[in-house]
Amino acid sequence: MAATDRVVLGPLVGSIDQGTSSTRFLVFNAKTAELLSHHQVEIKQKFPKEGWVEQDPKEILQSVYECVEKTCEKLNQLNIDITNIKAVGVSNQRETTVVWDKTTGEPLYDAIVWLDLRTQPTVERLLKIIPGQNKSFLKTKTGLPLSTYFSAVKLRWLLDNVEEIRQAVRDGRAMFGTIDSWLIWSLTGGKNGGVHCTDVTNASRTMLFNIHSLEWDPELCHFFDVPMEILPKVRSSSEIYGLMKSGALTGVPISGCLGDQSAALVGQMCFKDGQAKNTYGTGCFLLCNTGQKPVLSEHGLLTTVAYKLGRDKPVSYALEGSVAIAGAVVRWLRDNLGIVKSSSEVEKLASEVGTSYGCYFVPAFSGLYAPYWEPTARGIICGLTQFTNKNHIAFAALEAVCFQTREILDAMNNDCGIPLSELQVDGGMTNNKILMQLQADILCIPVVKPSMPETTALGAAMAAGAAEGVGVWSLNPEDLTAVTWERFEPQINPEESEYRYARWKKAVMKSMGWEISEPQANGIDK
Repeated sequence: MAATDRVVLGPLVGSIDQGTSSTRFLVFNAKTAELLSHHQVEIKQKFPKEGWVEQDPKEILQSVYECVEKTCEKLNQLNIDITNIKAVGVSNQRETTVVWDKTTGEPLYDAIVWLDLRTQPTVERLLKIIPGQNKSFLKTKTGLPLSTYFSAVKLRWLLDNVEEIRQAVRDGRAMFGTIDSWLIWSLTGGKNGGVHCTDVTNASRTMLFNIHSLEWDPELCHFFDVPMEILPKVRSSSEIYGLMKSGALTGVPISGCLGDQSAALVGQMCFKDGQAKNTYGTGCFLLCNTGQKPVLSEHGLLTTVAYKLGRDKPVSYALEGSVAIAGAVVRWLRDNLGIVKSSSEVEKLASEVGTSYGCYFVPAFSGLYAPYWEPTARGIICGLTQFTNKNHIAFAALEAVCFQTREILDAMNNDCGIPLSELQVDGGMTNNKILMQLQADILCIPVVKPSMPETTALGAAMAAGAAEGVGVWSLNPEDLTAVTWERFEPQINPEESEYRYARWKKAVMKSMGWEISEPQANGIDK
Protein backbone atom coordinates (compact mmCIF):
# COMPACT_ATOMS: atom_id res chain seq x y z
CA MET A 1 0.00 0.00 0.00
CA ALA A 2 1.30 3.46 -0.83
CA ALA A 3 2.65 5.48 2.10
CA THR A 4 0.23 8.29 1.20
CA ASP A 5 -2.67 6.06 2.28
CA ARG A 6 -1.28 5.79 5.79
CA VAL A 7 -3.31 7.23 8.66
CA VAL A 8 -1.53 10.32 10.01
CA LEU A 9 -1.93 10.66 13.79
CA GLY A 10 1.09 12.66 14.93
CA PRO A 11 3.49 11.26 17.53
CA LEU A 12 2.76 7.91 19.21
CA VAL A 13 4.26 6.39 22.36
CA GLY A 14 4.58 2.70 23.19
CA SER A 15 4.27 1.21 26.65
CA ILE A 16 5.57 -2.12 27.93
CA ASP A 17 3.35 -3.18 30.85
CA GLN A 18 4.99 -6.21 32.44
CA GLY A 19 2.70 -7.44 35.22
CA THR A 20 2.63 -10.52 37.44
CA SER A 21 0.10 -12.43 35.36
CA SER A 22 0.69 -11.01 31.87
CA THR A 23 2.80 -8.82 29.62
CA ARG A 24 1.25 -6.22 27.35
CA PHE A 25 2.49 -3.70 24.83
CA LEU A 26 0.17 -0.75 24.19
CA VAL A 27 0.48 2.20 21.82
CA PHE A 28 -1.06 5.59 22.62
CA ASN A 29 -1.58 8.80 20.67
CA ALA A 30 0.60 11.33 22.53
CA LYS A 31 -1.77 14.22 21.81
CA THR A 32 -5.10 12.61 22.79
CA ALA A 33 -3.97 9.74 25.10
CA GLU A 34 -6.15 7.44 22.96
CA LEU A 35 -5.20 3.74 23.03
CA LEU A 36 -4.65 2.66 19.41
CA SER A 37 -3.64 -0.98 19.70
CA HIS A 38 -2.20 -3.54 22.09
CA HIS A 39 -1.26 -7.19 22.49
CA GLN A 40 -1.21 -9.33 25.63
CA VAL A 41 0.50 -12.62 26.59
CA GLU A 42 -0.16 -14.48 29.85
CA ILE A 43 2.93 -15.33 31.92
CA LYS A 44 3.41 -18.71 33.62
CA GLN A 45 3.87 -18.68 37.37
CA LYS A 46 5.75 -21.61 38.89
CA PHE A 47 5.09 -22.85 42.40
CA PRO A 48 7.97 -25.33 42.95
CA LYS A 49 7.25 -25.59 46.68
CA GLU A 50 4.56 -24.34 49.01
CA GLY A 51 4.89 -20.57 49.33
CA TRP A 52 7.42 -20.30 46.48
CA VAL A 53 6.51 -18.23 43.41
CA GLU A 54 8.88 -18.00 40.45
CA GLN A 55 8.87 -16.86 36.84
CA ASP A 56 11.31 -17.41 33.99
CA PRO A 57 13.06 -14.09 33.16
CA LYS A 58 13.68 -15.29 29.59
CA GLU A 59 9.96 -16.07 29.13
CA ILE A 60 9.17 -12.58 30.43
CA LEU A 61 11.64 -11.01 27.97
CA GLN A 62 10.35 -13.16 25.10
CA SER A 63 6.77 -12.12 25.92
CA VAL A 64 7.83 -8.47 25.63
CA TYR A 65 9.35 -9.05 22.18
CA GLU A 66 6.22 -10.94 21.10
CA CYS A 67 3.86 -8.22 22.34
CA VAL A 68 5.89 -5.46 20.61
CA GLU A 69 6.01 -7.32 17.28
CA LYS A 70 2.32 -8.33 17.35
CA THR A 71 1.18 -4.79 18.26
CA CYS A 72 3.28 -3.34 15.44
CA GLU A 73 1.69 -5.85 13.03
CA LYS A 74 -1.78 -4.77 14.22
CA LEU A 75 -0.85 -1.09 13.70
CA ASN A 76 0.33 -1.88 10.17
CA GLN A 77 -3.01 -3.59 9.50
CA LEU A 78 -4.75 -0.43 10.77
CA ASN A 79 -2.56 1.50 8.32
CA ILE A 80 -0.80 3.35 11.13
CA ASP A 81 2.86 4.12 10.48
CA ILE A 82 4.97 2.63 13.30
CA THR A 83 7.80 5.08 12.56
CA ASN A 84 5.58 7.57 14.43
CA ILE A 85 6.37 5.69 17.69
CA LYS A 86 8.78 8.20 19.19
CA ALA A 87 9.45 6.58 22.57
CA VAL A 88 8.78 3.52 24.72
CA GLY A 89 7.98 3.46 28.45
CA VAL A 90 8.31 0.52 30.85
CA SER A 91 6.00 -0.27 33.73
CA ASN A 92 6.61 -3.44 35.74
CA GLN A 93 5.63 -5.69 38.61
CA ARG A 94 7.74 -4.36 41.46
CA GLU A 95 10.11 -6.14 43.90
CA THR A 96 10.40 -9.29 41.73
CA THR A 97 14.11 -10.10 41.73
CA VAL A 98 16.43 -11.23 38.94
CA VAL A 99 20.17 -11.92 38.98
CA TRP A 100 21.87 -12.51 35.64
CA ASP A 101 25.29 -12.97 34.06
CA LYS A 102 26.40 -9.88 32.16
CA THR A 103 28.84 -11.85 29.98
CA THR A 104 26.28 -14.37 28.68
CA GLY A 105 23.06 -12.38 29.19
CA GLU A 106 21.55 -15.46 30.88
CA PRO A 107 19.60 -15.38 34.17
CA LEU A 108 21.41 -17.26 36.95
CA TYR A 109 18.14 -18.36 38.59
CA ASP A 110 14.43 -17.92 38.01
CA ALA A 111 12.95 -14.57 39.03
CA ILE A 112 11.69 -14.66 42.63
CA VAL A 113 8.25 -13.02 42.49
CA TRP A 114 7.14 -10.36 44.99
CA LEU A 115 4.50 -12.76 46.42
CA ASP A 116 7.09 -15.44 47.25
CA LEU A 117 7.37 -16.52 50.92
CA ARG A 118 10.57 -18.62 50.94
CA THR A 119 12.45 -15.75 52.61
CA GLN A 120 10.48 -15.89 55.88
CA PRO A 121 13.39 -17.65 57.69
CA THR A 122 15.75 -15.03 56.17
CA VAL A 123 13.53 -12.26 57.58
CA GLU A 124 13.48 -13.96 61.00
CA ARG A 125 17.27 -14.32 60.99
CA LEU A 126 17.69 -10.61 60.16
CA LEU A 127 15.15 -9.63 62.83
CA LYS A 128 17.31 -11.36 65.45
CA ILE A 129 20.14 -8.87 64.83
CA ILE A 130 17.81 -5.86 65.13
CA PRO A 131 17.42 -4.19 68.56
CA GLY A 132 14.11 -5.37 70.03
CA GLN A 133 13.41 -7.39 66.83
CA ASN A 134 11.64 -4.29 65.52
CA LYS A 135 10.19 -4.86 62.01
CA SER A 136 10.20 -1.07 61.43
CA PHE A 137 13.91 -0.67 62.22
CA LEU A 138 14.80 0.33 58.63
CA LYS A 139 11.65 2.34 58.01
CA THR A 140 13.16 5.80 58.53
CA LYS A 141 15.50 5.27 55.56
CA THR A 142 13.39 2.97 53.38
CA GLY A 143 9.74 3.69 54.29
CA LEU A 144 9.25 -0.10 54.47
CA PRO A 145 8.92 -2.77 57.19
CA LEU A 146 11.20 -5.81 57.08
CA SER A 147 9.15 -8.33 55.08
CA THR A 148 9.41 -11.14 52.52
CA TYR A 149 7.78 -8.70 50.06
CA PHE A 150 10.83 -6.56 49.23
CA SER A 151 13.79 -7.32 46.95
CA ALA A 152 16.71 -7.18 49.45
CA VAL A 153 15.62 -10.33 51.33
CA LYS A 154 15.04 -12.17 48.02
CA LEU A 155 18.53 -11.17 46.87
CA ARG A 156 19.95 -12.24 50.25
CA TRP A 157 18.28 -15.66 49.83
CA LEU A 158 19.76 -16.03 46.32
CA LEU A 159 23.26 -15.14 47.59
CA ASP A 160 22.86 -17.63 50.47
CA ASN A 161 21.44 -20.51 48.43
CA VAL A 162 22.61 -20.38 44.80
CA GLU A 163 26.30 -21.20 44.26
CA GLU A 164 26.21 -20.00 40.61
CA ILE A 165 25.20 -16.54 41.83
CA ARG A 166 27.89 -16.44 44.53
CA GLN A 167 30.50 -17.45 41.94
CA ALA A 168 29.26 -14.82 39.45
CA VAL A 169 29.53 -12.15 42.19
CA ARG A 170 33.12 -13.25 42.96
CA ASP A 171 33.97 -13.12 39.23
CA GLY A 172 32.36 -9.68 38.78
CA ARG A 173 29.81 -11.13 36.30
CA ALA A 174 26.62 -10.76 38.35
CA MET A 175 23.98 -8.10 37.81
CA PHE A 176 20.96 -7.60 40.05
CA GLY A 177 17.77 -5.91 39.01
CA THR A 178 14.03 -5.77 39.37
CA ILE A 179 12.06 -6.61 36.20
CA ASP A 180 12.46 -3.08 34.77
CA SER A 181 16.27 -3.38 34.96
CA TRP A 182 16.32 -6.83 33.36
CA LEU A 183 14.09 -5.62 30.50
CA ILE A 184 15.88 -2.31 29.87
CA TRP A 185 19.33 -3.99 29.97
CA SER A 186 18.15 -6.71 27.56
CA LEU A 187 16.27 -4.37 25.19
CA THR A 188 19.15 -1.87 24.95
CA GLY A 189 21.68 -4.50 23.86
CA GLY A 190 22.08 -6.96 26.74
CA LYS A 191 25.62 -8.37 26.88
CA ASN A 192 26.52 -6.04 23.98
CA GLY A 193 26.39 -2.74 25.83
CA GLY A 194 23.00 -2.98 27.52
CA VAL A 195 22.17 -0.18 29.99
CA HIS A 196 22.01 -1.40 33.62
CA CYS A 197 19.65 1.04 35.31
CA THR A 198 16.46 1.34 37.34
CA ASP A 199 14.27 4.27 38.32
CA VAL A 200 13.65 5.80 41.75
CA THR A 201 10.20 4.16 42.13
CA ASN A 202 11.50 0.63 41.60
CA ALA A 203 14.63 1.29 43.66
CA SER A 204 12.43 2.44 46.55
CA ARG A 205 10.95 -1.11 46.78
CA THR A 206 14.26 -2.93 47.32
CA MET A 207 15.01 -1.91 50.97
CA LEU A 208 18.52 -0.98 49.77
CA PHE A 209 17.57 2.56 48.72
CA ASN A 210 17.49 5.68 50.87
CA ILE A 211 14.23 7.43 49.91
CA HIS A 212 15.53 10.79 51.23
CA SER A 213 18.94 10.96 49.51
CA LEU A 214 17.59 8.98 46.49
CA GLU A 215 20.71 6.80 46.44
CA TRP A 216 21.68 3.23 47.25
CA ASP A 217 22.53 3.28 50.93
CA PRO A 218 25.86 1.73 52.02
CA GLU A 219 24.51 1.00 55.53
CA LEU A 220 21.46 -0.80 54.17
CA CYS A 221 23.63 -2.78 51.73
CA HIS A 222 25.90 -3.69 54.65
CA PHE A 223 22.92 -4.78 56.77
CA PHE A 224 21.71 -7.16 54.03
CA ASP A 225 25.32 -7.99 53.05
CA VAL A 226 24.69 -7.09 49.41
CA PRO A 227 27.65 -6.08 47.20
CA MET A 228 26.90 -2.60 45.82
CA GLU A 229 28.69 -3.25 42.51
CA ILE A 230 25.87 -5.58 41.33
CA LEU A 231 23.21 -2.85 41.70
CA PRO A 232 21.85 -0.87 38.72
CA LYS A 233 22.35 2.88 38.36
CA VAL A 234 19.32 4.78 39.72
CA ARG A 235 17.77 7.28 37.28
CA SER A 236 14.64 9.45 37.20
CA SER A 237 11.35 8.00 35.90
CA SER A 238 11.44 10.12 32.73
CA GLU A 239 14.68 10.40 30.74
CA ILE A 240 16.29 8.59 27.81
CA TYR A 241 17.99 5.47 29.22
CA GLY A 242 19.00 3.93 25.88
CA LEU A 243 17.70 2.83 22.47
CA MET A 244 15.85 -0.34 21.45
CA LYS A 245 18.44 -2.56 19.74
CA SER A 246 16.28 -5.10 17.88
CA GLY A 247 12.86 -5.78 16.39
CA ALA A 248 10.32 -3.49 14.75
CA LEU A 249 11.21 -0.55 17.03
CA THR A 250 15.01 -0.63 16.64
CA GLY A 251 16.43 2.83 17.38
CA VAL A 252 13.42 4.07 19.41
CA PRO A 253 14.42 5.49 22.82
CA ILE A 254 13.29 3.84 26.07
CA SER A 255 12.61 6.98 28.07
CA GLY A 256 10.08 6.20 30.80
CA CYS A 257 10.28 3.76 33.71
CA LEU A 258 7.87 3.43 36.63
CA GLY A 259 6.92 0.60 38.97
CA ASP A 260 3.38 -0.42 38.03
CA GLN A 261 1.65 1.27 40.97
CA SER A 262 3.51 4.54 40.45
CA ALA A 263 2.67 4.32 36.75
CA ALA A 264 -1.04 4.00 37.59
CA LEU A 265 -0.80 7.05 39.89
CA VAL A 266 0.66 9.05 36.97
CA GLY A 267 -1.86 7.58 34.51
CA GLN A 268 -4.71 8.61 36.84
CA MET A 269 -3.16 12.14 36.83
CA CYS A 270 -2.84 12.10 40.65
CA PHE A 271 -0.23 14.89 40.60
CA LYS A 272 -1.61 16.86 43.56
CA ASP A 273 -1.00 16.25 47.24
CA GLY A 274 -3.91 14.16 48.59
CA GLN A 275 -4.99 12.57 45.27
CA ALA A 276 -5.25 8.77 45.42
CA LYS A 277 -5.96 5.73 43.25
CA ASN A 278 -6.59 2.03 43.86
CA THR A 279 -5.37 -0.52 41.30
CA TYR A 280 -6.96 -3.97 41.16
CA GLY A 281 -4.44 -6.36 39.61
CA THR A 282 -2.92 -9.58 40.96
CA GLY A 283 -2.78 -7.67 44.23
CA CYS A 284 -4.52 -4.45 45.23
CA PHE A 285 -2.61 -1.21 45.71
CA LEU A 286 -3.92 2.06 47.09
CA LEU A 287 -1.52 5.01 46.64
CA CYS A 288 -2.01 8.54 47.88
CA ASN A 289 0.28 11.32 46.64
CA THR A 290 1.82 13.11 49.65
CA GLY A 291 3.74 15.68 47.59
CA GLN A 292 7.43 16.43 47.99
CA LYS A 293 7.69 15.15 51.56
CA PRO A 294 7.70 11.51 52.64
CA VAL A 295 5.00 10.80 55.26
CA LEU A 296 5.69 7.91 57.64
CA SER A 297 2.60 5.85 58.43
CA GLU A 298 1.37 5.09 61.92
CA HIS A 299 -1.14 2.55 60.58
CA GLY A 300 0.78 -0.09 58.62
CA LEU A 301 1.11 1.69 55.27
CA LEU A 302 4.32 1.99 53.26
CA THR A 303 6.14 5.21 52.37
CA THR A 304 7.32 5.02 48.80
CA VAL A 305 8.60 7.13 45.91
CA ALA A 306 5.66 8.09 43.68
CA TYR A 307 7.66 9.45 40.71
CA LYS A 308 10.41 11.81 39.59
CA LEU A 309 9.44 12.95 36.11
CA GLY A 310 12.80 14.20 34.88
CA ARG A 311 16.42 14.45 36.00
CA ASP A 312 16.00 17.99 37.31
CA LYS A 313 12.40 17.61 38.47
CA PRO A 314 11.45 17.25 42.14
CA VAL A 315 10.63 13.84 43.57
CA SER A 316 7.09 13.10 44.80
CA TYR A 317 6.25 10.58 47.50
CA ALA A 318 3.21 8.43 48.26
CA LEU A 319 1.65 6.46 51.07
CA GLU A 320 0.78 2.97 49.90
CA GLY A 321 -1.54 0.27 51.16
CA SER A 322 -0.56 -3.07 49.61
CA VAL A 323 -2.84 -6.12 49.48
CA ALA A 324 -1.14 -9.30 48.19
CA ILE A 325 -4.14 -11.16 46.80
CA ALA A 326 -6.88 -9.52 44.71
CA GLY A 327 -7.12 -10.75 41.11
CA ALA A 328 -4.98 -13.70 42.21
CA VAL A 329 -7.97 -15.04 44.18
CA VAL A 330 -9.95 -15.24 40.93
CA ARG A 331 -7.05 -17.02 39.22
CA TRP A 332 -6.99 -19.42 42.21
CA LEU A 333 -10.72 -20.18 41.85
CA ARG A 334 -10.05 -20.89 38.16
CA ASP A 335 -6.74 -22.79 38.24
CA ASN A 336 -6.71 -24.46 41.68
CA LEU A 337 -10.37 -25.16 42.50
CA GLY A 338 -11.63 -25.29 38.91
CA ILE A 339 -15.02 -23.81 39.84
CA VAL A 340 -14.78 -21.39 36.91
CA LYS A 341 -13.27 -21.78 33.45
CA SER A 342 -12.53 -18.08 32.95
CA SER A 343 -12.03 -15.09 35.23
CA SER A 344 -15.14 -13.37 33.83
CA GLU A 345 -17.27 -16.31 35.01
CA VAL A 346 -16.73 -15.30 38.66
CA GLU A 347 -18.86 -12.19 38.13
CA LYS A 348 -21.65 -14.34 36.66
CA LEU A 349 -21.56 -16.83 39.57
CA ALA A 350 -21.57 -14.03 42.15
CA SER A 351 -24.42 -12.17 40.44
CA GLU A 352 -26.65 -15.26 40.55
CA VAL A 353 -26.76 -15.14 44.38
CA GLY A 354 -26.00 -11.49 45.19
CA THR A 355 -24.73 -12.46 48.66
CA SER A 356 -22.08 -14.65 50.31
CA TYR A 357 -24.77 -15.94 52.70
CA GLY A 358 -22.55 -15.38 55.73
CA CYS A 359 -19.48 -16.97 54.13
CA TYR A 360 -16.20 -15.02 54.48
CA PHE A 361 -13.02 -15.68 52.50
CA VAL A 362 -9.67 -14.31 53.74
CA PRO A 363 -7.22 -15.01 50.87
CA ALA A 364 -4.04 -14.74 52.96
CA PHE A 365 -2.14 -17.06 50.60
CA SER A 366 1.08 -15.07 51.14
CA GLY A 367 0.34 -13.99 54.70
CA LEU A 368 -1.35 -10.63 55.27
CA TYR A 369 0.15 -7.42 53.87
CA ALA A 370 -1.13 -3.95 54.86
CA PRO A 371 -2.17 -2.96 57.43
CA TYR A 372 -1.22 -6.11 59.40
CA TRP A 373 2.15 -7.31 57.92
CA GLU A 374 1.43 -10.71 59.44
CA PRO A 375 3.44 -13.46 57.69
CA THR A 376 1.92 -16.22 59.86
CA ALA A 377 -1.59 -15.77 58.38
CA ARG A 378 -2.95 -18.22 55.80
CA GLY A 379 -6.08 -18.28 53.69
CA ILE A 380 -9.36 -19.35 55.26
CA ILE A 381 -13.00 -19.67 54.20
CA CYS A 382 -15.34 -19.59 57.18
CA GLY A 383 -19.04 -19.33 57.96
CA LEU A 384 -19.77 -22.36 55.75
CA THR A 385 -23.08 -24.22 56.04
CA GLN A 386 -24.72 -27.01 54.02
CA PHE A 387 -26.42 -24.23 52.06
CA THR A 388 -23.12 -22.69 50.86
CA ASN A 389 -22.29 -23.36 47.21
CA LYS A 390 -19.70 -22.21 44.69
CA ASN A 391 -21.71 -19.06 43.91
CA HIS A 392 -21.44 -17.93 47.54
CA ILE A 393 -17.70 -18.65 47.55
CA ALA A 394 -17.27 -16.62 44.32
CA PHE A 395 -19.20 -13.75 45.92
CA ALA A 396 -17.12 -14.02 49.13
CA ALA A 397 -13.93 -13.89 47.02
CA LEU A 398 -15.01 -10.62 45.40
CA GLU A 399 -16.13 -9.26 48.76
CA ALA A 400 -12.68 -10.11 50.19
CA VAL A 401 -11.04 -7.78 47.66
CA CYS A 402 -13.39 -4.99 48.78
CA PHE A 403 -12.94 -5.59 52.51
CA GLN A 404 -9.14 -5.55 52.10
CA THR A 405 -9.42 -2.23 50.26
CA ARG A 406 -11.60 -0.88 53.07
CA GLU A 407 -8.90 -1.81 55.60
CA ILE A 408 -6.17 0.08 53.74
CA LEU A 409 -8.49 3.03 53.01
CA ASP A 410 -9.25 3.31 56.76
CA ALA A 411 -5.50 3.29 57.47
CA MET A 412 -4.94 5.92 54.76
CA ASN A 413 -7.67 8.18 56.16
CA ASN A 414 -6.17 7.83 59.67
CA ASP A 415 -2.66 8.73 58.42
CA CYS A 416 -3.76 11.63 56.22
CA GLY A 417 -6.45 13.01 58.52
CA ILE A 418 -8.61 13.95 55.53
CA PRO A 419 -10.94 11.11 54.46
CA LEU A 420 -11.21 10.46 50.71
CA SER A 421 -14.63 11.52 49.41
CA GLU A 422 -14.44 9.09 46.46
CA LEU A 423 -12.08 6.40 45.25
CA GLN A 424 -10.43 6.49 41.80
CA VAL A 425 -9.90 2.94 40.54
CA ASP A 426 -8.17 1.13 37.68
CA GLY A 427 -6.74 -2.26 36.72
CA GLY A 428 -8.10 -5.40 35.07
CA MET A 429 -10.60 -6.30 37.79
CA THR A 430 -12.44 -2.97 37.45
CA ASN A 431 -14.22 -4.44 34.40
CA ASN A 432 -16.19 -6.49 36.94
CA LYS A 433 -19.26 -4.32 37.63
CA ILE A 434 -20.39 -6.40 40.61
CA LEU A 435 -16.99 -5.87 42.22
CA MET A 436 -17.13 -2.11 41.66
CA GLN A 437 -20.66 -1.84 43.12
CA LEU A 438 -19.65 -4.01 46.08
CA GLN A 439 -16.63 -1.75 46.62
CA ALA A 440 -18.82 1.38 46.77
CA ASP A 441 -21.21 -0.40 49.18
CA ILE A 442 -18.41 -1.55 51.51
CA LEU A 443 -16.56 1.80 51.50
CA CYS A 444 -19.76 3.90 51.74
CA ILE A 445 -18.25 6.34 49.19
CA PRO A 446 -18.57 6.53 45.38
CA VAL A 447 -16.10 4.55 43.26
CA VAL A 448 -15.05 6.23 40.01
CA LYS A 449 -13.47 4.41 37.11
CA PRO A 450 -11.91 6.06 34.05
CA SER A 451 -13.45 4.88 30.78
CA MET A 452 -9.91 3.92 29.65
CA PRO A 453 -8.82 1.61 32.49
CA GLU A 454 -5.25 0.99 31.17
CA THR A 455 -3.83 3.67 33.43
CA THR A 456 -0.65 1.76 34.34
CA ALA A 457 0.45 1.57 30.71
CA LEU A 458 -0.73 5.15 30.15
CA GLY A 459 1.44 6.41 33.05
CA ALA A 460 4.58 4.79 31.61
CA ALA A 461 3.74 6.21 28.15
CA MET A 462 3.28 9.71 29.63
CA ALA A 463 6.68 9.50 31.39
CA ALA A 464 8.35 8.28 28.18
CA GLY A 465 6.70 10.87 25.92
CA ALA A 466 7.47 13.75 28.29
CA ALA A 467 11.18 12.91 28.63
CA GLU A 468 13.80 15.49 27.71
CA GLY A 469 14.92 14.78 24.15
CA VAL A 470 11.54 13.22 23.27
CA GLY A 471 9.09 15.95 24.28
CA VAL A 472 5.96 14.66 22.52
CA TRP A 473 3.71 14.47 25.62
CA SER A 474 2.94 17.53 27.72
CA LEU A 475 2.33 17.00 31.45
CA ASN A 476 1.12 20.58 31.98
CA PRO A 477 -2.24 20.36 33.78
CA GLU A 478 -3.98 22.45 31.08
CA ASP A 479 -2.73 20.10 28.33
CA LEU A 480 -3.83 16.83 29.97
CA THR A 481 -6.86 15.35 28.25
CA ALA A 482 -10.13 15.35 30.16
CA VAL A 483 -11.04 11.88 31.40
CA THR A 484 -14.55 10.44 31.25
CA TRP A 485 -15.64 8.41 34.27
CA GLU A 486 -18.08 5.71 35.23
CA ARG A 487 -19.45 6.19 38.77
CA PHE A 488 -20.67 3.58 41.25
CA GLU A 489 -22.66 5.04 44.16
CA PRO A 490 -23.19 3.15 47.46
CA GLN A 491 -26.56 1.36 47.42
CA ILE A 492 -26.80 -0.27 50.86
CA ASN A 493 -27.21 1.41 54.21
CA PRO A 494 -24.03 2.07 56.21
CA GLU A 495 -25.23 -0.11 59.13
CA GLU A 496 -25.32 -3.22 56.97
CA SER A 497 -21.93 -2.33 55.52
CA GLU A 498 -20.44 -1.95 59.02
CA TYR A 499 -21.95 -5.26 60.16
CA ARG A 500 -20.40 -7.15 57.24
CA TYR A 501 -17.06 -5.38 57.76
CA ALA A 502 -17.01 -6.33 61.47
CA ARG A 503 -17.61 -10.00 60.54
CA TRP A 504 -14.76 -9.78 58.00
CA LYS A 505 -12.43 -8.44 60.74
CA LYS A 506 -13.39 -11.44 62.88
CA ALA A 507 -12.47 -13.77 60.00
CA VAL A 508 -9.11 -11.98 59.56
CA MET A 509 -8.27 -12.60 63.22
CA LYS A 510 -8.97 -16.32 62.71
CA SER A 511 -6.53 -16.46 59.76
CA MET A 512 -3.57 -15.26 61.85
CA GLY A 513 -0.93 -17.30 63.67
CA TRP A 514 -1.55 -20.26 61.40
CA GLU A 515 1.93 -20.87 60.04
CA ILE A 516 5.17 -21.19 61.91
CA SER A 517 8.22 -21.11 59.69
CA GLU A 518 9.99 -24.41 59.16
CA PRO A 519 13.78 -24.12 59.07
CA GLN A 520 14.16 -27.07 56.67
CA ALA A 521 12.30 -25.10 53.96
CA ASN A 522 15.18 -22.64 53.68
CA GLY A 523 17.31 -24.34 51.06
CA ILE A 524 17.19 -25.56 47.53
CA ASP A 525 16.80 -29.32 47.14
CA LYS A 526 20.03 -30.25 45.45
